[in-house]
Amino acid sequence: MSEFSVSLAKLAEEANLTIAYTPCELDKIQVTATEVYRPGILLAGYYENFDSKRIQIIGLTEMSYLDELSTSLRNTHLEKLFSFQPPAIVLTRGMQPLSEMMQFAKQYGVPILMSTEMTSALMGQLITTLNTELAPRITRHGVLVEVYGEGILILGDSGVGKSETAIELVKRGHRLIADDAVELRRVSYRKILGTAPANIFIELRGIGIINVARVFGIGSVRSSVEVEMVVQLEPWDRTKNYDRTGLETEYYDILGVKVPSMLIPVMPGRNLAVILETAAINNRQKEMGYNAAKELLTQLGLADDI
Repeated sequence: MSEFSVSLAKLAEEANLTIAYTPCELDKIQVTATEVYRPGILLAGYYENFDSKRIQIIGLTEMSYLDELSTSLRNTHLEKLFSFQPPAIVLTRGMQPLSEMMQFAKQYGVPILMSTEMTSALMGQLITTLNTELAPRITRHGVLVEVYGEGILILGDSGVGKSETAIELVKRGHRLIADDAVELRRVSYRKILGTAPANIFIELRGIGIINVARVFGIGSVRSSVEVEMVVQLEPWDRTKNYDRTGLETEYYDILGVKVPSMLIPVMPGRNLAVILETAAINNRQKEMGYNAAKELLTQLGLADDI
């Protein structure tokens, strides 16, 4: 799988970081590690297993420790830190860099950034942004919509009615995230995030391409949503036995994450928008521990057969 990167400029903008020193424009510096690091153990003299790809965070504890060291020992450890040439060193709590830090930053070409945030809060924000920007990703041909707060990825062959269903859902007050090419990112071991381009266009056969935000209003679109259900549309096959109870949950694998899935047959007269609204509500109920099929079997005294 390809290695992704994000510019230091984007991270600085997202985390509201200011520049104390930089050897070049921040957008020319790329970060590839999803974790950040507090180099306390390195500043204490242990240099093994140091990951130079991580952004280094210096908080109050590290700064207080440096203040207690002799000038020569402090210079030794600081120079070692900067010699690894991490993508950036960030000082938290509004602290200013030591003169030695500025000296070694210029010598080794390492940016020094500053934040007014508490150390833990800044680390959490940076890790969240890095996990999103550097997440493994794939592109799927489909439509991504948000229905009653549930992110639904609609898949199916070309011409089956994905875009038309999405437009009907938008007219009913729901939101469109992406049409045709949906980018899916695994931002955690159990979460898939679907993202969209800046301008969301949709193709309707017989009409052409429309800008959804301009036609239906800015409230009809959003930039991203967690994918909580996959709906696969296919033309109705009368020889096929479709699930009629929903007792067992099927799953669709996206980058190793299993997402609840259902197969919906398409035929004239079926209102797919209403079906997807119902599916979204039912999926939310299942997430909260309620399953209508199991309740019915319990009332019929057949729960032991489940």
